[in-house]
Amino acid sequence: MKLNDRQCKTAQGKDKPYKLADGEGLYLEVMPSGARYWRLKYRIHSKEKRLALGVYPEVTLKEARDKTDEARKKIADGIDPSFDKQLKKAQAQTLSENTFQAVALEWHEVKSSQWSENYARKIQQGLEKNIFPFIGKRPITEIEPPELLACLKQIEHRGSYDIAGRTKQICGQVFKYGIQTGRCQRDSSADLKGALKTKKTEHFRTIDFKEVPAFMEALRTNKARLFERTQNAVWLSLYTFLRPKEIRLMRWDYIDFENKVCEIPFELMKSKKAHIVPLSSQAIAVLQAQREEMKVLNSPYVFPSQIRPAKPMSDGTVNKAIQRLGYGDEMVAHGFRALARTAIRERLKYDSEVIEKQLAHKTKNPLGEAYDRTQFLDERKTMMQDWADYIDRTSNDK
Repeated sequence: MKLNDRQCKTAQGKDKPYKLADGEGLYLEVMPSGARYWRLKYRIHSKEKRLALGVYPEVTLKEARDKTDEARKKIADGIDPSFDKQLKKAQAQTLSENTFQAVALEWHEVKSSQWSENYARKIQQGLEKNIFPFIGKRPITEIEPPELLACLKQIEHRGSYDIAGRTKQICGQVFKYGIQTGRCQRDSSADLKGALKTKKTEHFRTIDFKEVPAFMEALRTNKARLFERTQNAVWLSLYTFLRPKEIRLMRWDYIDFENKVCEIPFELMKSKKAHIVPLSSQAIAVLQAQREEMKVLNSPYVFPSQIRPAKPMSDGTVNKAIQRLGYGDEMVAHGFRALARTAIRERLKYDSEVIEKQLAHKTKNPLGEAYDRTQFLDERKTMMQDWADYIDRTSNDK
């Protein structure tokens, strides 16, 4: 006789578990505690087995019968419903472990050993802010291009076009890592080429070379009353045309006074390759003056913070100095690089490839990246001294 809902509701626990049969192998097992479990007894491949169908009353009598019908259909097709249930549970577990966030964090851990600490932190913060809240919990295999695009468009709507583009590239690297490790089959970012707005490239502002003498005079007389270390940072920026970050984070152990070179480690370089910088006698003089000022501080940084000497100067210090010198509307710290590149090529007639090597730009020569990092070092030593002599001479001839 079939069960009815009243029998299921009123079933009480006894000293031992007992069964209330509903037919076709379905029964309600009542435990001494009063808990009631739906079970299905069936045979497949000559073996008797049990399948758990849920707990009463969360699973009603009707739902238990529906589940029984589904299981019976699988049995008729030669599918073991217990094994099928375990397989689906394992697949669901795999999907939960292979979310975009899980794969991205694994990728980040693998790659972060090749990055600077600051860059690794920026990558993770960007993912946590722009991607994880939206598709982080989604299985990476299920993320389609429109879903990823919707995330990137939210960044774009803030006017952060560069960040949207970089985030798309980072997501592409995560998808590629997922493909390599067998977690997904395709890179959904690859189909988004041209789908995002791009910001018009803006070159760093720089002064015309004819303004260099007046700029150097303003720096030399220091009517802007810059701190000595700030003055020296500006001088070194002019003589070496290093990136502002490379000046700001320069440490004393990077500098070889005897051989007149500074070796910037790969962690600070945009190219992620160590870079040797020949130092002119003028640059050496600036560094020696700075070392004299730093004797009492014992800071590892060439240009420490004025307030916290154990830390480097802030990233806006040189730009603020340029503003106080009266050139803020025409020049930024990064502009020394453009100034030097143009003047050395046009006025000193050095080969572009040598200049690009000094700027630590990637060479256009397809074989260039295979060369040793000291490529053109002799030429660059001469060039850097010629550059310093030329701007000094131009300034003195004013």
